[in-house]
Amino acid sequence: MTFNDIFKSSFLENVTSVSILDMVIAMILAFCLGLFIFYIYKKTYTGVMYSSGFGVTLIAMTMITTLVILAVTSNVVLSLGMVGALSIVRFRTAIKEPLDIAFLFWSIAVGIVLAAGMIPLAVFGSVAIGVILLLFVNRKTHTNPYILVLQCETHEAEEQAKKFIDEKVSRLVVKSKSAQKGMIELNLEIRLNDDNTDFINELADMKGVKNAVLVSYNGDYMG
Repeated sequence: MTFNDIFKSSFLENVTSVSILDMVIAMILAFCLGLFIFYIYKKTYTGVMYSSGFGVTLIAMTMITTLVILAVTSNVVLSLGMVGALSIVRFRTAIKEPLDIAFLFWSIAVGIVLAAGMIPLAVFGSVAIGVILLLFVNRKTHTNPYILVLQCETHEAEEQAKKFIDEKVSRLVVKSKSAQKGMIELNLEIRLNDDNTDFINELADMKGVKNAVLVSYNGDYMG
């Protein structure tokens, strides 16, 4: 064993395994495409409460995946170790919106494709996916549903209120009904003919009606 063998470091040998130019180009493109994914997510979000933190996570996920794949493709031994390390990772955060899963997978896929050097595929594929999401996610195929919570004092007031509501909306479905002495509560799913909700004021002023609350809802989070 020579003096050079003693101080020989495999760590230092890996410094030049990925060129500086490749790293800079890959990370800049990952940031730009991650920013594009974030923009599409912001424009197509239809959930209950928008989270800017998740949007930033999409950018970070794209860049981190690119970084990891660059390292893996430069060293076969490292790729085997990376598989073992990632196999023990467990993510406990619940995904509330189904579409969020698609965005996460999109970010990871872009990072992998970029690090593999397939830049045209990553760019044009992301543009195509973004256009499709903008066209289909924001497309309204039906009127927005509403939940009307109605509290009445008597059965006669209930029937009168339901008849009045049926004349003002295009669809009326009873979702639930609860009754106790002096009060009947109804949860009604309705679809409006237009965006005018002034009939709720008239409904609340009707004799025998104690309270009327109208809530817009998405069937994904309220049944």
